[in-house]
Amino acid sequence: MSSTQELHAVLGARGGVGHAVVRLLTEQGKRVRAVSRGKADVPAGVEHVAADLLQRDQALAACQGASVVYHCAGVPYNQWATAFPAMMEHAIAGASTAGAKLVYADNCYMYAPTAQPMTEDLPSAPVTRKGRVRQRLTETLLAAHAQGKVRVAIGRATDFYGPGVVTSTMGDRFFTALVAGKRVEWLGTLDQPHAMTFVDDFARVLITLGTREEALGGVWHVPAAEPLTGRQYIALGAEAAGLAARPMAISSVMVRLLGLFNPLLREMGELLYEYNAPYLIDGSKYLSAFGGTPTAHREGMRQTVAWYRARVPALAAAT
Repeated sequence: MSSTQELHAVLGARGGVGHAVVRLLTEQGKRVRAVSRGKADVPAGVEHVAADLLQRDQALAACQGASVVYHCAGVPYNQWATAFPAMMEHAIAGASTAGAKLVYADNCYMYAPTAQPMTEDLPSAPVTRKGRVRQRLTETLLAAHAQGKVRVAIGRATDFYGPGVVTSTMGDRFFTALVAGKRVEWLGTLDQPHAMTFVDDFARVLITLGTREEALGGVWHVPAAEPLTGRQYIALGAEAAGLAARPMAISSVMVRLLGLFNPLLREMGELLYEYNAPYLIDGSKYLSAFGGTPTAHREGMRQTVAWYRARVPALAAAT
């Protein structure tokens, strides 16, 4: 791989989205720097840099020489309000100093609850603490773009799942139970449609945004396959695992009780509105501009089940 190639720096390379961006960039033959707080499992030929994005000097060093910086870094829910704003400021500074584009992996928490498909022109009207944090981050990023500090593009997705995705409503808790043949928990009602994004689709969109000048300055929704209900997602996952589906709805009361022992579930309480009514996304703006086809959920489930079985050999041996 030539050292003269443009460098793509991926912040948060240990997370599900960041890891997928690193992998897909590597498959495209790009020169890649994977940035994470600790050791990351990266493909051969990928440069790894250990950096804490809460430290400005480390963020600047991690972005040095990059042409595109992908901000995919995350922290636990209970650290969002304190850590995320600083991380965003440091990512902006790092990309600006390097003269790089900054592509941000965002979610949809800043929108008010709606039963209609979410579009990019919906106003920010968050009803949760997490939504207000996301709103603030987007405003900071777009202001930096408008002021000429850094060139920005934002890819915004719904909840996501896939190989390497652990911290998600369809992450470790969901797939470990599914592959073990146990009851699979689903927040809220099992029978409302809920858009889920396959992680490789999210990564592909972010990479496209980093390579297309017309994407800069905009928010782009990541197209997802058809929204299914919790019951349907669990049935597809069970089919991929060759097991019987065993869905279990987790009510708001159960979330509060289980949240006493599970920090992730405790934090999910304020997001239950997403699961008790239709939660849909419109990705037509991106498709019209750049094309593409979202991964079918049957294929996404097949790949994810295979990854979890490989990750926990005991699960494979038990099936």
